[in-house]
Amino acid sequence: MMDLEKIKNKLLEKGMDDVVVHSSCQEAIQIKFVNNKVAKTGSELTESVSVFVAKDQKVAVTSLNDVSDDAINKAIDKIAKFVQCLQKKESYVGIAKGPFKYKEIEGGYDFNIKKVIDNAGDVVEEGINLALENGAKRCGGIFEVYDSNSRMVTSNDVSEEDKATRFYFSIRSLINKDASGHKYSCSRSFKDLDYKESSVRSAEIAKMAVNPSKAVYGKYDVLFDPLPFADILQHVGSSCSIFSVEAGFSFLKDKLNKQVASEEFTLFDDGTMPKGYGSVKSDEEGVPARKNILFDKGVFKTYLYNTSSAKRHGVKTTANAGLVSPNPWNVVLKKGDYSFDEMIKKIKKGVYVTNQWYTRFQNYSNGDFSTIPRDGIFLIEKGEIKNPIKGIRLNDNIPRMLKNVSAVGNKQKQIVSWEVSEVPVVTPSVLVKDVNITSPD
Repeated sequence: MMDLEKIKNKLLEKGMDDVVVHSSCQEAIQIKFVNNKVAKTGSELTESVSVFVAKDQKVAVTSLNDVSDDAINKAIDKIAKFVQCLQKKESYVGIAKGPFKYKEIEGGYDFNIKKVIDNAGDVVEEGINLALENGAKRCGGIFEVYDSNSRMVTSNDVSEEDKATRFYFSIRSLINKDASGHKYSCSRSFKDLDYKESSVRSAEIAKMAVNPSKAVYGKYDVLFDPLPFADILQHVGSSCSIFSVEAGFSFLKDKLNKQVASEEFTLFDDGTMPKGYGSVKSDEEGVPARKNILFDKGVFKTYLYNTSSAKRHGVKTTANAGLVSPNPWNVVLKKGDYSFDEMIKKIKKGVYVTNQWYTRFQNYSNGDFSTIPRDGIFLIEKGEIKNPIKGIRLNDNIPRMLKNVSAVGNKQKQIVSWEVSEVPVVTPSVLVKDVNITSPD
């Protein structure tokens, strides 16, 4: 086990003012399946250490995968020399001062993880069979399991350790090239991983999507499943970071305490959420994680800060360090009052979107973006799902869409995915009025 205190002390002996040393040890397994069969299995044990230092407002960050004593000692010498060559970062005013007390994340570690790893192949086989039994012709996806331990020490009297397990299951069911459904499930404990529901629902969507017709473009009310709306919300969460604001990448600049979204829209960042995929004991400076209200009935309430950015703006840290850029932990949309069927019945002319990808911004500062729905897409008329459609792009503006949120579902889903949302998001289905639908070309 690495002696983080020793690394910290050596850097302080080299003249550093502030030091943060973070180590991570993680065991991971991965099973990929293609065309109803396991295609690849793998496991790995990784260990790494990251170092943050500041000297006379000169800041450096590095990470090491080679954690031998020799490699670490060489890195310490290089860091001490390198930081002297840097320009001052006038915006840097220090890191948080400890000590702090920490609470365990409720449901953050599954002590049965070894049993899950031993039976991971059975999980994949069951998921495949459920998809096929419910109408899929073929399916593919991935099952991943992570068991990690992280530790942190800082020069400001912080010492913290956190254990975490994470489970992730993704499945795409297909009838043919035009009819598919995709669902994800993620959790901190295996018993909460709803991979069975994901398998069944992905097949059901694929069956519904057979023989899609070409869409007619224009303005539609759009009912977003949790999966595609998580993609929208991850960008909202990232835009709350004061770093994004200062860098000109946020549509929330100068929006504090203003009505930015519909009154149906209440959004949190919650690093303490029980069983939250992104929940942590502390941020990267060691400040205990907390829950922050980002939007309260559509009114934007706070940016996300670390210690330095908070001091610059005359506020308190929100416990969202990122030593360089504050970031959200779990972006959570408060659930509403509507069932899925009730939201469908509210729609006279609309589209039901179950997934999307290739979300790109034409203008980050005002929120102009486009994204391409994929897998099952369905036309809604007079409160009923009529038929599948294909070949559309959503081409709109995020602040405008937030103001047009007209209904929020009463059942939340936790989402994380490299394809859709790298930031963990918890969201129900959401109905947005008058979304602009155009050709994907």
